[in-house]
Amino acid sequence: MTSTPAPATSAPGRPRFGIFRQVCIATVLGLILGLADPTLAAETRWATDLFLHLIIMAVGPLLFCIIVTGITGAGSLRTVGRLGVRALIWFETMTTLVLLLAVGAALLIRPGAGMTFTATAADSQAVASYAGNAHLLHSQGATGFLLALIPHSPASAFAEGNVLQILFFAILFGCCLNRIGPAGAPVTRLIESLSTLFSQMMNYIIAIAPLGVFGAVATTTARYGLDAIIRLGAFTLLYFAAVAVFIFVILGSCLIACGIRPLKFLRYFREDILIVSATTSSDAVLPAIMTKLETLGVPRDIVGLVVPAGYSFNLDALSIYLGFAVVFLAQVTGTHLTWTQMLTMLATALITSKGAHGVPGIAIVVLAATLAAIPSIPVASLVLLLAVDWFVGIARSVGNLAGNCVAPVVVAAWEGRLDRDRAAEVLGYAPQHKDQTA
Repeated sequence: MTSTPAPATSAPGRPRFGIFRQVCIATVLGLILGLADPTLAAETRWATDLFLHLIIMAVGPLLFCIIVTGITGAGSLRTVGRLGVRALIWFETMTTLVLLLAVGAALLIRPGAGMTFTATAADSQAVASYAGNAHLLHSQGATGFLLALIPHSPASAFAEGNVLQILFFAILFGCCLNRIGPAGAPVTRLIESLSTLFSQMMNYIIAIAPLGVFGAVATTTARYGLDAIIRLGAFTLLYFAAVAVFIFVILGSCLIACGIRPLKFLRYFREDILIVSATTSSDAVLPAIMTKLETLGVPRDIVGLVVPAGYSFNLDALSIYLGFAVVFLAQVTGTHLTWTQMLTMLATALITSKGAHGVPGIAIVVLAATLAAIPSIPVASLVLLLAVDWFVGIARSVGNLAGNCVAPVVVAAWEGRLDRDRAAEVLGYAPQHKDQTA
């Protein structure tokens, strides 16, 4: 049996804590510069663009290598299929559940009550580009979505950074490589080496995360000012609270059911959460969280299949946002939604969000596509959410990251392959032995 080498890791002690401290300092400095000299702060946008461009450059090849090695390391295609089906069941169950809960909570709390909105020509112009992209996303329908999974060529998928197409090609490639057996062994070893190489490349890129965080915080503060935090405060705070409930209650309960302590688990990923909250991009920490999950006792083949797939199919916090935002906009525009319209909106949101990873203005574009299913809500009302989209994106990115950290743990427990003693050792608590009699 061929053993698959573990990805390159850095020491979990001082270097990781160093990055955590650097990101904290960069956040404070960016906030100070944005308030003290907005003109100068606006010129630091290049730092964030540099960081994100480097991430985009490396994440496609890394995803491909991770998925292929995950499939070849899983052994038989029967095992791969079982893992894939269980992961998709989990993804769809969780995204549907949180979407329904978000709509229910918004209808109960009524975050848009007391506000009124009348669309103007300027508002329509401000959201025109988002609505145009949403029309393309919405008009494709289910068949268009399936066809869009297939790249014109493998090179085009990597060149465009289309995660869904890379995912499709990697699964097909990995299944074929698994099927040909010993003849594919040299290719398997090459991809394993490339996986280690791109993981190391990501480690180098993450080293400049504080620079990207500094630029993101400085330019956002300069553009909106502190007043932006309290504009639409009820909606923004409600969404943050909803994501917090999702993380601590729903995901926390899932971890407890799997025998993992939620607060210890959360602290284990603290530096990754901080980087994601500042850059609003979870791609930056993909190799880091995968390495940590393997260290925690989740089998590598499960991590290699579930985490990359979750980046496109398990956007829990985006589902919460869509549910809240549609009800909020309906309330501020005085639009009454029937149950038929509500169900149509839910179905549309579940479909359009699947291909949304990596799309610029992801949430606004998907929200506009969702509103297209309910024409009575003016698309121009999206302008209300544009000013706070970056702030909302903080909770959205952290919530999506949390969901994709917990999903492999759940699937591993479902498979009966989660090493709970290893997890207890890594997280620093006494293991439970109540299942040792099995």
